[in-house]
Amino acid sequence: MVPTVSASPSEPPVPPALRRELFPREPRHAALLRLLLAQDGSATRLCEALSGRKITVVLQHQVRTQDVPEVVRRELGGNEWLERATTLHAWGTVLLDNISYTRLDRLPDWFLAKLDQGDTPIGYMLDQLFLQRDDLPLDTAIAERLWPLVGLPDEGAAKLYRVAMPQGPLMLVMETFRAGWTQVQPPATAP
Repeated sequence: MVPTVSASPSEPPVPPALRRELFPREPRHAALLRLLLAQDGSATRLCEALSGRKITVVLQHQVRTQDVPEVVRRELGGNEWLERATTLHAWGTVLLDNISYTRLDRLPDWFLAKLDQGDTPIGYMLDQLFLQRDDLPLDTAIAERLWPLVGLPDEGAAKLYRVAMPQGPLMLVMETFRAGWTQVQPPATAP
């Protein structure tokens, strides 16, 4: 069974030493934001490349549910989903907040077991499946589920996409990129 973990909207369970800031809209960072919003690979891998180390994941919220935004039902089908919100951080700063919806009847048992543990970024697990990613327009109903969990709404630095397997749609993911992308300084020995 997937544990139910939820943050209070006023006090997200991010360690107090972490900094979460909006992605800067200065012209010198515009190309980086365009790159992040356009990429269709694993944001987890990009976070690691930037920071020079494995990314730490904070599970903000995870619950099996039948109560999802209409876009989830339309894009994924199914009757029960896993709603999961996480924060990826490195070097004391938040790089990414996200919320995902996963169609539970399409998940292999090993995938569900890793989700139950709650400490692995989904990007690692998705690498083991044959997948296709398709960008979708940002949906306000999904954004309104993430913002109370992590704070700092920022639709201008967010993207929504669908992940599909050969059997059909599997996940809907909304990622919000944070200022950490412009602040993280990896150690001099990083590749």
